[in-house]
This record gives sequence, C-alpha cells and structure tokens, in this order.
Amino acid sequence: MYDYLVVGAGLFGATFARQAMDAGKSVLVIDKRSHVGGNVYTEKQEGINVHVYGAHIFHTNNTKVWEYVNKFASFNRFTNSPVANYEGELYSLPFNMYTFNKMWGVVTPEEAEAKIAEQKAAAGITEPRNLEEQAISLVGVDIYEKLIKGYTEKQWGRPCTELPSFIIKRLPVRFTFDNNYFNALYQGIPIGGYTKMVENMLAGIDVKLNVDYLENKEKWNGMAKKVLYTGAIDAYFDYSLSPLQYRSVRFENEVLDKPNFQGNAAVNYTSSKVPYTRIIEHKWFEFGKDEEGNELPKTIITKEYSSEWQVGDEPYYPVNDEANGELLAKYKKLAESEDNIIFGGRLGEYKYYDMDQVIARALEVAAEVI
Repeated sequence: MYDYLVVGAGLFGATFARQAMDAGKSVLVIDKRSHVGGNVYTEKQEGINVHVYGAHIFHTNNTKVWEYVNKFASFNRFTNSPVANYEGELYSLPFNMYTFNKMWGVVTPEEAEAKIAEQKAAAGITEPRNLEEQAISLVGVDIYEKLIKGYTEKQWGRPCTELPSFIIKRLPVRFTFDNNYFNALYQGIPIGGYTKMVENMLAGIDVKLNVDYLENKEKWNGMAKKVLYTGAIDAYFDYSLSPLQYRSVRFENEVLDKPNFQGNAAVNYTSSKVPYTRIIEHKWFEFGKDEEGNELPKTIITKEYSSEWQVGDEPYYPVNDEANGELLAKYKKLAESEDNIIFGGRLGEYKYYDMDQVIARALEVAAEVI
C-alpha cells in the first residue's frame, strides 16, 4: 500500500511525486507509455536530443519554478527566435520591427504603429469579437493574412472567425528589434534533454511503464491511499457525458545526411497551401553540437501536422471554447464526487498550461494535499 499513486510520468506527475517522496511519503508512478517525461520526452538520435512529441522550450518568470527545475538539470542559454515562411518569404517571429520593415518598408516604431492603426481603422474593428478581429487589431490586415490566418486555421482546424479572441492574446507584438519570442527572465533547454531531467526528478521513486491505468482503475486505486491522475478528465469517466474536444498532432521525422537544413530550430509555415504547421530542426536547440561540444554531421527534422482529435488519438491541446467549458463544468462535478482522486495537469484539468505553469500548479497542489 502506497501513500500516493501518480498516474502519468510527465512534468505534473513527476513534480508531485518528488514532493511527496521528499515529504516522506511512499509513491508509485505509472504511465501507459514506455518512457517517462510525458510530452516533453526527448530521445537521442544521431547524437541529437529529439523532441519526440513536439518542441518544448522552457521559459518562465517564476524564480521559484526556475530554481526548482535547476535542482534536476542544468539549462543552456537557448533563446527561441522562430521564423515564419510564407510561400518563400521569411519573416521574423515574434512580430517586431524586422517583421514590419519587411512587410511595409517602415523604419521607425512610430511608422509601424501608424500602419497598424490605419489597417485596424479600415477594417472597422472597435471591440474584437473573434480571433480574426483580435489579430487585425494587434498587427493589421497584411500580417494577419500572411502570417496568422493560414497557420492558425491549420493548427485549430477552424476558421479564425469561429475561434475566441483570447487565443491570439498570447502572441507577442513588439515595436523593437527584439527577436526573443518569450518575454521571460529565464529560458533554455535542459542539457542532456528533458528525459534526463525527469529521470532525475523521479530518482528513488517506484515507476512502472507500459501500464494503462484506465483498463483496471480499481486494481490500481487499491494500491494507494490517494491517487493523482494526470490523464484526460473525460477519459477517466469513460466519456460518459460525451468527449471534450482536443487537437492532436502528427509528426513526420527525417534524418538528413547534411549538417544544416533550415538554420533555425523552428520555422512556421503560415500559408494554407502547406499542409504542415512547422518544421523543427532539433539540433539547433543545442547549437548544433553534442554534449562534448562536437559539431554534428547530420540533422533531424520534424514536420508537424495538426489534426482533429478522435477517441483513441493522443490529445495535445484542449479546445477552450464555450461549449467545452460547459461540458468541463459537468465533468468537474463528477470529479468532486470521486473520493481520494486528485485531477491535475493539462489533460486532468483540461487547461492550457506552459511547462512552468504545470510545475507551479503541481507544487501548489502538492503543498495543499501532502
């Protein structure tokens, strides 16, 4: 009999398990996959730490969280500066003075702001009602049409006019020449990869892999006094109120016999004519070198295709619209009636979290219940 069963060996589960173990509790962690790390799992191929489930760049302004993760890994100084490719035209992301100069030929922040204000006024937007109107009010029609519309509709599988405006509010817009996508005090990639970091978090804790908790909940629940569940909340209840909506992602990997494919870790393909949303070149998360500082002769790229989720697929992003919010509220009521089960994480709470927010939330939940 363990004090805690933790279902899911991702960042939320690993953080909670570490806190429980350090508090003198006995912990068992299980995961349906063959590895720990959840979606931040990295796997070494050709000397490169490949982000198997999509690119993950750690960034935070939370000093407590930064100090916490640095107990388990040292981080490099990687700065996320993605590039947008629109039918062969390359633009800087985040949207900044380089972007505005290439799009309109403007040179000063004042000229850029005037251009955006002019396009916003021409579109007649006062109070944005959807993502399209919010985007135009932030960056104007030209940038919206070339760099936002196609990419966003591929990512979410819906017209921008049907998406809520708050999705685009995360998009950084700067009237400077700052190419750092994340306006965060701390940023980087764990040296040696995320898997190594999570393994360090789980050191000394019992872990069982290739275990599907939902196939035999009663058996696993009987092994612990309390359960932390980080899987999908609707899956826990066997979709009894109908499934929530998610977006899924398909990855196509290629090993290329060349040292450099695109010269950047991330290039977004913003035209609707290109079926994938972006290409990741993993070696540039670590400056093209291995842990000994040697140049790597090959490169590995991943094309990401966003898709509508169906039951049985891997859920990645919750679709936080009004209808799903109402359904989630009903599932939360069911969750409240579950004795000794704690729901946590992006899927357990059906909430979009960045990595640092996942860890902060896990620390908060651990402090409350342990």
